[in-house]
Amino acid sequence: MAAAQSSVQLYGIVDAAVRSTSNHGKTQMVGGGMSQSRWGINIKEDLGDGLSAIANLEDRFLADTGNTAAVNYFQQAWIGMRSKDLGQLTMGRQFNVLLDVVALTYASFPYGPFMEVYKPEIGFAMGTRTNNMLKYTADLGAWRAGLQYSFDEGNTVAKKGSSVELTGGFAMRTAGGYLRYEANGLAIGGAYLNTKMPGSTEFAAYTLGGSYRSGPWYFSTGYAMNKRKNTLAVEDARLINAYWGTEINGGFLPGDSDKRQLLQLGVGYQITPQFNFGMHYYHAKQSGSSSGAFNNKANFIVAVADYAFSKRTDAYMGVDYTRVSGGPGSYIEKTAAGDLVRNRAGITIGLRHRF
Repeated sequence: MAAAQSSVQLYGIVDAAVRSTSNHGKTQMVGGGMSQSRWGINIKEDLGDGLSAIANLEDRFLADTGNTAAVNYFQQAWIGMRSKDLGQLTMGRQFNVLLDVVALTYASFPYGPFMEVYKPEIGFAMGTRTNNMLKYTADLGAWRAGLQYSFDEGNTVAKKGSSVELTGGFAMRTAGGYLRYEANGLAIGGAYLNTKMPGSTEFAAYTLGGSYRSGPWYFSTGYAMNKRKNTLAVEDARLINAYWGTEINGGFLPGDSDKRQLLQLGVGYQITPQFNFGMHYYHAKQSGSSSGAFNNKANFIVAVADYAFSKRTDAYMGVDYTRVSGGPGSYIEKTAAGDLVRNRAGITIGLRHRF
């Protein structure tokens, strides 16, 4: 038997920025303005006859403090097999099919694919990564398809005062897929993901969009929807707030709403080989709140100028604006005095290096 050819590749991004926002009224350093800092290892072993064993480990961290960026030390951790003719099957913690199709097909910024400190579209990706996942992808000419299924295991719940909360595991049973097409500068694709949370709350998520490149121009558009299919279980509220409620992921709390939609439009222009400018607009609508408090709308605008010193190092400046409106649950945050903040402007200047 001939010796197999193996490779181990170390890669990563280090990104730090200074960000000022009107609602916080202060300027501070953030550990990733355009991208979340990370380091990872790609492993590949050539087994012959077009078959390879593959694996990936990736950690996300904050460059301003050196702290890990999430509870999970490894944001990706998977192993699998790749066949030249039959496609790829992987197992472990991976990106879900919603994020796959958006990042590959109609990303907000083609060098991004989104701005780390300002990413409304990620609030519709059901967490972006999923534990205990089986994922299969295959290419056929200009077409690519992907399927995922994940197992809900290892979850724990505990009483928190008068309520019940999920305290460990955070695993969900998911099933979904995506289909995309790319040729001659045009890319279109869509995805569906059904998610059953640990407390039995079930969501259906859809996304559809496309992009077009012509010379220095880049145009993109997309639509996304999350729909709760049954009664919200109290132990799932923490997860839903994490997915829907943070400033960068949507700008308003879910409350008792059961549906959220997003429309996005963007344009980019490569002014010189080094200098790129792009703008993106997002309109979000939240509905189904029986109390009326969380029937809300939001508008997001972001513009980013990026200058590449080399293929690995770039500097960027981004300007963003958020406005939310609707019921009393429609706000970005509350002040210490209890006032509701419904508008926010921000500016971010940073430096990024890839290795």
